[in-house]
Amino acid sequence: MANLLVVDDDDFFRSMTRETLEESGYTADTAEDGLVAWEKIDRAPSRFDLVLLDKQMPRQDGISLLKRIKADARLKELPVVMLTGDNRQQDVIEGLAAGASYYLIKPSGEDVLLLVIKNVLDEFRKKRELRELAGKHASSLSLLRRAEYSFRTLAEANYLALLLADASMDPMRTVNGYAELLINAVEHGNLGITYAEKGELIRAGRWDEEVATRLGDPRFATRHVDVTLERTPATSIVTIADQGQGFDWKNYVEFSPERVFDLHGRGIAMSKAISFDSLEYCGNGNKVIATVRYPVRQ
Repeated sequence: MANLLVVDDDDFFRSMTRETLEESGYTADTAEDGLVAWEKIDRAPSRFDLVLLDKQMPRQDGISLLKRIKADARLKELPVVMLTGDNRQQDVIEGLAAGASYYLIKPSGEDVLLLVIKNVLDEFRKKRELRELAGKHASSLSLLRRAEYSFRTLAEANYLALLLADASMDPMRTVNGYAELLINAVEHGNLGITYAEKGELIRAGRWDEEVATRLGDPRFATRHVDVTLERTPATSIVTIADQGQGFDWKNYVEFSPERVFDLHGRGIAMSKAISFDSLEYCGNGNKVIATVRYPVRQ
């Protein structure tokens, strides 16, 4: 079971949160401020699977510790869930942009806390598995100039994300971004699952079940996603087009104050900020073009 670190200057909150986590099967340690937390993390970088981090603390606050974690090559993939006693949206967006996986308002109910932790751990496990597979064929794909693909399932989306990431010559950076775009094209595009519906399905633990059901539904069974890869001497350009009705993409390419506490909805903004040099949605949103400049080799 995952090992968590709870960082908060409130003794009662630390104690209660640790008890809740341990009763749910997790192992947990605590720290009363950012400096103590950093000592524990730095001493054993692989010890913790997730950090619950309060924003306001003495000596070193949560945002400072978050930036310190994400700047360290050993720790940049460590998921951090920020805890805050207020909901000032600009502060929350700052934390998300700095690398926080999620924000929780204190106090949150046990059910919400455990659901967020489960979702974040599941998401990072899937991303880690993709990164471990990425880069296997990068040398041979450097010969590729143009390719066309067509797929319809989430498993196919993840497989194709690996190929596209290898072709980008920067697979560790791009693989999760490609997976996000390809999965969105299936779930929200071809299968027509709305943003609000996804939130409800996640809360009910029925998200995977609903995707499987719709993939077998005659209304959606013939829909597919078309992907074109074009490689120039300096860039990899991927065009993804689904057969859905599109969506208002303008609300999702940047971190939105209206959605900062939702259980999902930050993937496109994160992909734009981290994975790609350019991300351009076209028309009604059922086509997106992701451009990556090849890394400079020393």
